[in-house]
Amino acid sequence: MDLWQCPVVVTGAASGLGAETARHLAEAGARVTVIDIDATRIGRIGEEIEALAIACDLSDPDATEAAFGEAREAHGAARILVNCVGLAHPQRILDDDGPMPLDEFRRLVEVNLIAGFNMMRLAAADMVKLPPHSNGERGLIIFTTSISAYEGLSGEAAYAASKGGVVSMILPAARELGTYGVRVVGIAPGLFGTATLFAMERNLDSRLVHAIPFPHRFGDPSEFAMLVTHVIQNVMINGTVLRLDGGYHR
Repeated sequence: MDLWQCPVVVTGAASGLGAETARHLAEAGARVTVIDIDATRIGRIGEEIEALAIACDLSDPDATEAAFGEAREAHGAARILVNCVGLAHPQRILDDDGPMPLDEFRRLVEVNLIAGFNMMRLAAADMVKLPPHSNGERGLIIFTTSISAYEGLSGEAAYAASKGGVVSMILPAARELGTYGVRVVGIAPGLFGTATLFAMERNLDSRLVHAIPFPHRFGDPSEFAMLVTHVIQNVMINGTVLRLDGGYHR
């Protein structure tokens, strides 16, 4: 898909993977809308890359629908959605204070899984009405998942469940939406130098880095953005989750 003047929505774009992805897509000539709950940071990103910036709690269905409507009004219906929004909150099922509060689990599922499905359905509803490109493609939805969906650590049961739900819906969604020329793809980052990593991994040290077969370092958000760009350009990537982890397995 050609990015020049292509309407794109990037969620969770106030920092980390989302912000860097938005920068790359804007530099490629896309008409970018960035959405995040952090009004101050998303406003700065919008100014920096000359994108439409919308402050929104994406776990709020009505606010999300309004945000997508605002993006559509400004740039036209998005052909690409890159969903980088995510909540990371490591907590054990049982600790000295008793069982993990059920609301903590519910919140992770609400933000990471339910909000992701909501954004997919809203974006897809617009994409299927767009005229197809010469190859029949109408749109692309990219989810940011996590290697925790496959290899969650102690304290990540809730987080892994929420991301595992995202992984599980990618293939059936791709099968269903492929009828309309819309692809659905997931990217599962490993250890990337973002605020999410620092929230999940409390003991960051050289041993953790050297557990990555190669390269022996944390991933850079620009490397995630590069993969997003490749997925956009390579129409054969569909219905799958791509691990981006340097071969790291826990």
